[in-house]
Amino acid sequence: MQKDRTQHIIQNPIIPGFYPDPSICRAEDDFYLVCSSFELYPGIPVFHSKDLAHWEQIACAMTMDNGFHVKADMGNGGIMAPTIRYRDGLFYIICCNFADRGTFYVTAEDPAGPWSEPNWIEDIPDLDCSLFFDRDGKTWIVYPGNDENEDNHRAIFLSEYDLDHKRVCSEPKKIWNSALRKAWAPEAPHIYYIGEYYYLMIAEGGTEHFHSVMIARSSSVDGWYEGYPGNPVMTHRHLGYHYPIDNAGHADLVDTPDGNWYAVLLASRIIEGQYRNLGRETYLCPVEWERGWPVFSPGTGKIEWEYPADPALPWTEYDPEPEREDFDEDHLAFCWNFWGTPYQDFWKIEDGCLKLKCLARPFVRKLTGFHPGQPDMSRDDGISFLGRRQREIDFTATLKMTFNPQNREAAGFVIMQAVNHQFRLEKIRNEGGCVLRLVQVTTKQKGLPFLPGYEADTTQIILEQKPLNGSEAETAQERGTDSGLVLRLEAKGQNYNFYYGTDEEHLEPFFLHADAKVINPEEVGGMTGTVMGMFATANGEESENAAFFDWFEIKQ
Repeated sequence: MQKDRTQHIIQNPIIPGFYPDPSICRAEDDFYLVCSSFELYPGIPVFHSKDLAHWEQIACAMTMDNGFHVKADMGNGGIMAPTIRYRDGLFYIICCNFADRGTFYVTAEDPAGPWSEPNWIEDIPDLDCSLFFDRDGKTWIVYPGNDENEDNHRAIFLSEYDLDHKRVCSEPKKIWNSALRKAWAPEAPHIYYIGEYYYLMIAEGGTEHFHSVMIARSSSVDGWYEGYPGNPVMTHRHLGYHYPIDNAGHADLVDTPDGNWYAVLLASRIIEGQYRNLGRETYLCPVEWERGWPVFSPGTGKIEWEYPADPALPWTEYDPEPEREDFDEDHLAFCWNFWGTPYQDFWKIEDGCLKLKCLARPFVRKLTGFHPGQPDMSRDDGISFLGRRQREIDFTATLKMTFNPQNREAAGFVIMQAVNHQFRLEKIRNEGGCVLRLVQVTTKQKGLPFLPGYEADTTQIILEQKPLNGSEAETAQERGTDSGLVLRLEAKGQNYNFYYGTDEEHLEPFFLHADAKVINPEEVGGMTGTVMGMFATANGEESENAAFFDWFEIKQ
């Protein structure tokens, strides 16, 4: 029999859409990867792969079952930069939750769960912590922090950790500062023992255009690390602002059973200029070792759209993410997310549809930033929203809704990037009856939301408003009938076209050529990516009313 010589290809990004800060580990023949989830619930998506090309989500490590708390606040708070590691049959994820007590780790025998409740590490208050298990059995935590010897600068520190007693058992030791002198944001450290050296890999330059991957090495785990003369080992900042893949950095290394090496890292696709609506996505590139140092993407030195798959790994495809959700099951697929932990009883799947209660909280309110170390643990400030990530540049999103608004209640379709940068196609009742309107929300920001002095000025503009003749008679009892309202967004690059009607096959234009760039200004920085979905709100009033969604579909 003739051997099949078809060359399989790895396509980048390997996990498209808002899945930033990837970390990877291998357990025997299987690969596992986690990403930041910020203020989305459930938190810390966990992915599995056999071939490094195809990834299936198998869990979320943080849920209400193990005490996960996150607030629908700024959009870019909450869970940041998890690291996953494996040792002796146990998986570890270490991370920082700015909406709770800070740094923690959880464990699981099976990465599909259940995951333990958080073990809090209050001696290490910073973000981007990583675990390293040394050959002698010791456990170390490596993390960025403020360098007291250098004004307004950061460095990388190391502390030994006692897993048995769950405590830090050594003073922090500075092991490196940065490759560039006083580089901006040295962070995302990982330590590896490879060959004869300990390697420390970090990110520098911030997670935007100047992002990069730097590496250093030492003969001892806690010794001073010497930087590679060829740093950075990966960046796209020299390729200019118009190169289609931007923000490359925040990498993690993994080897295959046959000894081949790869790196996962984040990067962003730009859309019609320096706009990154998709946020930071997960990419992969091969790595080779030469003269004791890693070479990322040999031959080109930049992330390519595709690479030959490793022929020694079993090519294993998974079912794609479902396009349409008919709400016929009593549970939600992993692609669905709430904004903040859904403490309040505002959602339910029944009779083949999703019921979203009109909570009092408006979908837009004044931004005041968030304060690390001073978490808001309240559980009665939720937002009635269920959504999915945008995963491709061009897409069509459609839903069917039945809703009889009272007073100031509103419900419908929303697409947003970060917070207070959004379009809402919503049904609302005003003095003249029910109307459908398209609301554009933008915000001018000054400073960073987690630092003192942050200011934000939000503007809402009604781009179009039309009376809903006939459909305003809908009631909750009529849900599931043909009297519902169908809403659609067709996106082509940065061009948004909105449609409406009662029949998805015969929709009318509602507003054409909305500019998607306005909800993704460069000042947002791409920390988060675009999510879209269904919402309901009573806009400041208490209400028992609800909107009913028969289905939601996104074709990407």
